[in-house]
Amino acid sequence: MHTSQDISINPHPVNPTVPDAEAAPSAASLVERGDYRIIRRNGAVVAFEPSKIAVAMTKAFLAVNGGQGAASARVRELVEMLTNNVVAALVRRQPSGGTFHIEDVQDQVELALMRSGEHDVARAYVLYRAKQMEERRKAREAAGGTELAVPQIHVVDGGNRRPLDVKEVRALIGAACSGLEKHVDAEAIVAETLKNLYDGVPVEELHKSAILAARALMEKDPAYSQVTARILLHTIRKEVFGKEVPQAAAAAAYVEYFPKYIAKGIENELLNPELAKFDLEKLAKALVAERDLQFGYLGLQTLYDRYFLHVRDVRIEMPQAFYMRVAMGLALNESEREARTIEFYNLLSTFDFMSSTPTLFNSGTLRSQLSSCYLTTVSDDLDGIYEAIKENALLAKYAGGLGNDWTPVRALGSHIKGTNGKSQGVVPFLKVVNDTAVAVNQGGKRKGAVCAYLETWHMDIEEFLDLRKNTGDDRRRTHDMNTANWIPDLFMKRVMEKTDWTLFSPSEAPDLHDKVGKAFEQAYLGYEAKAARGEMRVFKKIPAIDLWRKMLSMLFETGHPWITFKDPCNIRSPQQHVGVVHSSNLCTEITLNTNSEEIAVCNLGSVNLPAHMKEGKLDHVKLQKTVRTAMRMLDNVIDINYYAVDKAKNANLRHRPVGMGIMGFQDCLHMMRVPFASQASVEFADTSMEAVCYYAYLASTELAEERGRYSSYEGSLWDRGILPQDSLKLLAEERGGYLEVNTSETMDWSIVRNRIKQFGMRNSNCVAIAPTATISNIIGVSACIEPTFQNLYVKSNLSGEFTEINAYLVRDLKARDLWDEVMIADLKYFDGSLTKIDRVPQDLRDLYATAFEVDPSWLVEAASRRQKWIDQAQSLNIYMAGASGKKLDETYKLAWLRGLKTTYYLRTIAATHSEKSTSKAGALNAVSAEAAKAAAAAAAAPQPAVPAAAAPGTVQEGAACYLRPGDPGFEECEACQ
Repeated sequence: MHTSQDISINPHPVNPTVPDAEAAPSAASLVERGDYRIIRRNGAVVAFEPSKIAVAMTKAFLAVNGGQGAASARVRELVEMLTNNVVAALVRRQPSGGTFHIEDVQDQVELALMRSGEHDVARAYVLYRAKQMEERRKAREAAGGTELAVPQIHVVDGGNRRPLDVKEVRALIGAACSGLEKHVDAEAIVAETLKNLYDGVPVEELHKSAILAARALMEKDPAYSQVTARILLHTIRKEVFGKEVPQAAAAAAYVEYFPKYIAKGIENELLNPELAKFDLEKLAKALVAERDLQFGYLGLQTLYDRYFLHVRDVRIEMPQAFYMRVAMGLALNESEREARTIEFYNLLSTFDFMSSTPTLFNSGTLRSQLSSCYLTTVSDDLDGIYEAIKENALLAKYAGGLGNDWTPVRALGSHIKGTNGKSQGVVPFLKVVNDTAVAVNQGGKRKGAVCAYLETWHMDIEEFLDLRKNTGDDRRRTHDMNTANWIPDLFMKRVMEKTDWTLFSPSEAPDLHDKVGKAFEQAYLGYEAKAARGEMRVFKKIPAIDLWRKMLSMLFETGHPWITFKDPCNIRSPQQHVGVVHSSNLCTEITLNTNSEEIAVCNLGSVNLPAHMKEGKLDHVKLQKTVRTAMRMLDNVIDINYYAVDKAKNANLRHRPVGMGIMGFQDCLHMMRVPFASQASVEFADTSMEAVCYYAYLASTELAEERGRYSSYEGSLWDRGILPQDSLKLLAEERGGYLEVNTSETMDWSIVRNRIKQFGMRNSNCVAIAPTATISNIIGVSACIEPTFQNLYVKSNLSGEFTEINAYLVRDLKARDLWDEVMIADLKYFDGSLTKIDRVPQDLRDLYATAFEVDPSWLVEAASRRQKWIDQAQSLNIYMAGASGKKLDETYKLAWLRGLKTTYYLRTIAATHSEKSTSKAGALNAVSAEAAKAAAAAAAAPQPAVPAAAAPGTVQEGAACYLRPGDPGFEECEACQ
């Protein structure tokens, strides 16, 4: 449900308010999940009792509303709900158990009261805390001005009990702050760490306390993220090496540990025994321990939680060993194994390029399923349908993301010759696909992820559009899978011309599935003529514009089906000579042929574009070097990969497609000081993608020279001398108009053309821009081609909640003496947006405009320039504030006119969403520059805690980034990272 103040395309609002009491887990059930305790101010440790939070809140309501108000049913329900929220916020920080300081609990109570709009009660609670603080101060003065007695704290380490050495704590935190002293306050971290300790604390909790202390300061400066990561790194070293190892000694420890790690991995049947045949001593010496310090907290915690190998829940992998293991797995078939391994390792460990999540998970292991995407076509018979469902299960088991083409399956009401009955259509089978995706949860690591595609002329298209609705017959709903429209150009022409459209069953119009462009149009007109003569059993004529409106309405309401375009995917496909592209994949960036005998496969990886910027420009020398190595790594995957289905293996070995993409586009714009919504941004999208594709295609010719062409090369567009940018002419000819694209070039493509003519291509397809949801988190850059979501927000994933802040913005605000406590509060209040903060200069507001402040036409224009060069497609999310039918219509028509092959999620919020109240509820509204300075000065002085007006918004990782962990669709796009 959505209020008029908060409309989102997903079933959860972008910035969720306090949930309904019955929908939230109870405080008791949350606490039962781990061992939680409270540290009192005198150092004593007691059991955590949520009921005491409820009592404190009730007293606060009593102070404001009187006895009758506090006893009302509404207040009782509200107190229960707020208590649950407070406990949930605390537990999220330490999901497996731990200790909370009493002050932390009280801070969360204040925040919960403010979030719920109970500002009078929150004020009473703040005053109560201030009064108690004053009484404690007077008690200390009465005792002679000394601190109240605090018991001696001892630390338990490996069963040994010893006094806490504060110097050790300071040394640990000081080392973590090394080189960052201008931006961070080590003593503040130390003080907060010590506050959360108690007598008999395990050394693991001491380290956890330091991590939480540093993590709590991340909103003040992005440098605290590195500090937090380094403290976490210390705990990882202790777990993996079996002892505490300072960073200064890490290099030597790595050399000693690495061969033992490989042996242990093989012994526990985690690693391929072939890895033992490498020169492990040489590889160990190539490990660069200092690269461990590159990580931000989110990146390292994500690797630790979900990527590092473990034996009985004890990690055996350090970060550099992890990257070396991945590199070894990708170099298994190389003649010069060690040299190539070190080359691959250096590319990964410096963050210049990152392989996709399946590759990072499985490279070098016994079951090396390294590919990201699988595309299938479903046959129109029960054997074919259930064979496709079985293939889905097998492919999903090993972390593959699926795209299914369901267009061949006959429509509802179609004649079944074998039984002389009528078909139930596509939808009942999609329900089975949905449930299979849930049941086969990718080896226990995450839910299965699948997207079903259907062409717009299919008779079941109207019911297909309703699949994700929350109303109607649930037997004909698929709440856990994705859907996408596969739209032929003829339909878009009918929409533009406001004429009728006819729906058919593929059982009566079977050849439409395999026809594109003018051939499709001719065949379609023939079927319409047959229908007009009464020669078709199943058909329906409707105004094209009505179906288009329903498509957009469902896209807005449910986020599905996505809008993808059949003809540009096929007419511009290098492989049009051997088949048809019948669908895209889970994330709409892969466009490969499928049929009943071939399952298309694509393995992915992404270039870190910001790492290839030099003095505000793209460093072509470094980029070419990176792309050459990256393409070799991707090509190696094809031969090393484990294939759960023979159809996938045969297709991949025959065509050898790969999908190299980019990430960090927004970071590059910040480096160049170019707003996303600008012509300069569009030009950079053009020239940067031209360079990436230029070097990718060149690298594939080099691989072809060394290893040979892919087997289906002859007759391809490459063979015919038609490069991706040339294929725009083919699309214009087939479309007969309705194409408005830029065709400019800045590089000398004759070199690439001549090499292709001489040596051919190693890979049928080379480039595709995937979402990079998790791998961009790991290396700390913006996802793929996405604009900034918010400049300050909380990212929530299976590893917990992480404050993310735009480091470029902080740098600029500091340079103009605008970064202070009040600015942080304003950014929180305005959901990371600068628009309403008057004291921020306009040039910075333009430069750091967030996704919903950028008109979607800029996203489309930039994507059009990229699509010119790309031989596959790109995952393009559309962000739209104040969405209307007119705006949706204009945006998606523009996408078609600009030659885009696919689009991805539509992200929407109502225009009113970003409007913050200036009444009592908006107490922390943006302030003037003068008032801000005064407020910042006051904030620096000792005072009782004041609750923030609002917390940062929450965004989730993965394409469905507004979902919470456990929701349908959460993490679904990781298959394409």
